[in-house]
Amino acid sequence: MRILNRQYRGMDKTTDVLSFPQVADFSLHESRFTRHDFVLGDIVISLQKAKRQAEENSVSLNEELKRLLIHGLLHLVGYDHEKSRYQKRKMEERERGLWTTL
Repeated sequence: MRILNRQYRGMDKTTDVLSFPQVADFSLHESRFTRHDFVLGDIVISLQKAKRQAEENSVSLNEELKRLLIHGLLHLVGYDHEKSRYQKRKMEERERGLWTTL
Protein backbone atom coordinates (compact mmCIF):
# COMPACT_ATOMS: atom_id res chain seq x y z
CA MET A 1 0.00 0.00 0.00
CA ARG A 2 2.86 2.34 0.72
CA ILE A 3 4.33 1.74 -2.73
CA LEU A 4 0.96 2.26 -4.44
CA ASN A 5 0.28 5.38 -2.38
CA ARG A 6 3.68 6.81 -3.26
CA GLN A 7 3.45 5.87 -6.94
CA TYR A 8 -0.08 7.14 -7.58
CA ARG A 9 -0.61 9.85 -4.97
CA GLY A 10 2.91 11.01 -4.22
CA MET A 11 2.50 10.21 -0.51
CA ASP A 12 5.29 8.12 1.00
CA LYS A 13 3.20 6.46 3.70
CA THR A 14 0.84 3.54 3.98
CA THR A 15 -2.92 3.91 3.82
CA ASP A 16 -5.96 1.76 4.43
CA VAL A 17 -7.77 2.05 1.10
CA LEU A 18 -6.99 3.31 -2.40
CA SER A 19 -9.38 3.75 -5.31
CA PHE A 20 -8.44 3.76 -8.97
CA PRO A 21 -11.34 4.99 -11.14
CA GLN A 22 -11.77 3.74 -14.69
CA VAL A 23 -13.90 6.76 -15.58
CA ALA A 24 -12.52 10.28 -15.24
CA ASP A 25 -15.80 12.15 -14.74
CA PHE A 26 -18.46 9.86 -13.30
CA SER A 27 -22.11 10.77 -13.76
CA LEU A 28 -24.98 8.30 -13.41
CA HIS A 29 -26.96 10.38 -15.88
CA GLU A 30 -24.69 9.58 -18.80
CA SER A 31 -25.97 7.02 -21.29
CA ARG A 32 -22.82 4.92 -21.02
CA PHE A 33 -23.86 4.01 -17.45
CA THR A 34 -27.29 2.65 -18.30
CA ARG A 35 -25.79 -0.80 -18.84
CA HIS A 36 -25.31 -3.09 -15.88
CA ASP A 37 -21.88 -4.33 -16.86
CA PHE A 38 -19.55 -1.35 -16.69
CA VAL A 39 -16.50 -1.11 -14.42
CA LEU A 40 -16.20 1.81 -12.01
CA GLY A 41 -12.61 1.02 -11.15
CA ASP A 42 -10.51 -0.82 -8.61
CA ILE A 43 -10.45 -0.59 -4.82
CA VAL A 44 -7.38 -1.80 -2.95
CA ILE A 45 -7.75 -2.42 0.80
CA SER A 46 -4.85 -3.08 3.16
CA LEU A 47 -5.92 -6.10 5.18
CA GLN A 48 -3.18 -5.46 7.75
CA LYS A 49 -4.32 -1.89 8.30
CA ALA A 50 -7.98 -2.94 8.35
CA LYS A 51 -7.27 -5.51 11.09
CA ARG A 52 -5.39 -2.92 13.14
CA GLN A 53 -8.13 -0.30 12.72
CA ALA A 54 -10.84 -2.83 13.60
CA GLU A 55 -9.07 -3.56 16.89
CA GLU A 56 -8.47 0.15 17.61
CA ASN A 57 -12.15 0.97 16.97
CA SER A 58 -13.51 -2.15 18.71
CA VAL A 59 -15.36 -3.35 15.63
CA SER A 60 -15.22 -6.62 13.73
CA LEU A 61 -12.91 -7.00 10.77
CA ASN A 62 -15.98 -7.38 8.54
CA GLU A 63 -17.35 -4.05 9.74
CA GLU A 64 -14.05 -2.32 9.08
CA LEU A 65 -13.78 -3.88 5.62
CA LYS A 66 -17.33 -2.74 4.87
CA ARG A 67 -16.45 0.81 5.96
CA LEU A 68 -13.34 0.84 3.77
CA LEU A 69 -15.23 -0.60 0.79
CA ILE A 70 -17.90 2.12 1.10
CA HIS A 71 -15.19 4.77 1.38
CA GLY A 72 -13.39 3.45 -1.69
CA LEU A 73 -16.60 3.18 -3.67
CA LEU A 74 -17.50 6.79 -2.94
CA HIS A 75 -14.09 7.86 -4.25
CA LEU A 76 -14.81 5.94 -7.46
CA VAL A 77 -18.00 7.91 -8.02
CA GLY A 78 -16.36 11.27 -7.45
CA TYR A 79 -16.42 12.05 -3.73
CA ASP A 80 -13.18 13.55 -2.38
CA HIS A 81 -12.88 14.39 1.31
CA GLU A 82 -9.51 16.06 0.74
CA LYS A 83 -10.85 18.89 -1.46
CA SER A 84 -12.64 20.86 1.25
CA ARG A 85 -14.43 20.63 4.58
CA TYR A 86 -17.73 20.77 2.70
CA GLN A 87 -16.73 17.80 0.50
CA LYS A 88 -15.51 15.91 3.57
CA ARG A 89 -18.82 16.46 5.36
CA LYS A 90 -20.76 15.48 2.24
CA MET A 91 -18.75 12.27 1.86
CA GLU A 92 -19.13 11.36 5.54
CA GLU A 93 -22.90 11.85 5.32
CA ARG A 94 -23.07 9.59 2.27
CA GLU A 95 -20.90 6.97 4.03
CA ARG A 96 -23.31 6.92 6.98
CA GLY A 97 -26.26 6.60 4.63
CA LEU A 98 -24.74 3.68 2.77
CA TRP A 99 -23.66 2.01 6.01
CA THR A 100 -27.24 1.82 7.23
CA THR A 101 -28.51 0.36 3.95
CA LEU A 102 -25.95 -2.44 3.67
